[in-house]
Amino acid sequence: MSLPRTRGLIVRKRPLIILSTVAAATLLLAGCSGGADPESTATPDASAQSSCLADLKSGAGSDAVSVEGSGADAKITVPADAELTEAQRSVVVEGDGEDVKPGDLISLRYQLIDAKTNEVLSTSERGPDGVLSALLAVQQPQQMVDPTQSTVFTVAAECVPIGSSVVLTLPAAQEGSNPSVLYIETIEELPTIASGSDVDATEGMPKVELDDAGSPTITLPDTDAPTETEVAELKQGDGAVVASGDLVTVQYRGVKWSDGTEFDSSWSRDAAPTQFQTTSVVPGFKMALEGQKVGSQVVVTMPPKDGYGEGEINANDLTGETLVFVVDILATTPIEQAP
Repeated sequence: MSLPRTRGLIVRKRPLIILSTVAAATLLLAGCSGGADPESTATPDASAQSSCLADLKSGAGSDAVSVEGSGADAKITVPADAELTEAQRSVVVEGDGEDVKPGDLISLRYQLIDAKTNEVLSTSERGPDGVLSALLAVQQPQQMVDPTQSTVFTVAAECVPIGSSVVLTLPAAQEGSNPSVLYIETIEELPTIASGSDVDATEGMPKVELDDAGSPTITLPDTDAPTETEVAELKQGDGAVVASGDLVTVQYRGVKWSDGTEFDSSWSRDAAPTQFQTTSVVPGFKMALEGQKVGSQVVVTMPPKDGYGEGEINANDLTGETLVFVVDILATTPIEQAP
């Protein structure tokens, strides 16, 4: 069972046209990449992350796109006579880092352009200094709340070194729609474990020990289960603060207070980070995330009222359980808001 998927995603504002564009583009790319069913949410394994989804090549269409400048000031222009009838990718600047792979957590800048009007449909400007984190999807999620979740971003960034700038052309997804161009600058690969400074343990909270890979072992105190949710820092990061509704990338392990058994963990799924919106999880998990800085690691204990409740309605094997989580907060992405 995966805690982040236990509640339907709550989205009050969302630029539907942009999400529709990238979702439709993903379907187009599936044909050339042999990609998975876009409805699939299976956790990627290590072998799936070792190869590229499409490794698209350049062509006349992508080579025709003009890029002037870089960073937030980059100006992308698509000539009126450009024929964007297939997905193509051109490397504008080749970086000198390691090659990007599906499943990587990276920072980037981007612009999504309407290829007919040259209108900028979406950008990374909502991030600090115009930079966003992106967990490059191996498979299309069932629901997207932000454009960066699309495998289109994976196909644009994969198989070229970190530090590169690329343009990806996307043909019209359906009759009456326009083709588009995605411009991406990859900046750096981000840590997949908490990178903050150690904080002294909080008395009465579960003891947490980390192995060499950063995977936590949780030892519960010999006391009664808490009646209120309690959150304690284990590491203090210095990155962006997680805001309500952000798309957060984490590693986590959850155990039951009643017997200490693990019921869910990203560490048990090839240590692949997972991503979800803070408003899509149970209250105790939300309380553990919001207000924390990226790079932090926290331990949270939550009674049933902030977890899965105590009644028989919608009961599951965690109903009535006090839960303990250790969470590494790796990245946070502000959701793109409708104008």
